Amino acid sequence: MTARVKLIWDFRGPNAHPIAVHHAKHLDEFAGAEGIPNAQTGIETLSNMHTIAFLIVPWELMESLRSRLKPNRGQKVTET
Repeated sequence: MTARVKLIWDFRGPNAHPIAVHHAKHLDEFAGAEGIPNAQTGIETLSNMHTIAFLIVPWELMESLRSRLKPNRGQKVTET
């Protein structure tokens, strides 16, 4: 199986959730426009003041996308 990475954008504050939802929409549009294979986008609410938007992509695209999209952080995705 191909290694994958989760690029993460953190949003904090009382409006974190709607901003993360909006950002995830743009990430989904970007992935479609770029033809990124097996891309997954979404949000995770970590608390009422912290929500993340994420884009999961193949590991080999990480360097290029990291420099273009400027995520706050990333983590390796382990498939179970």
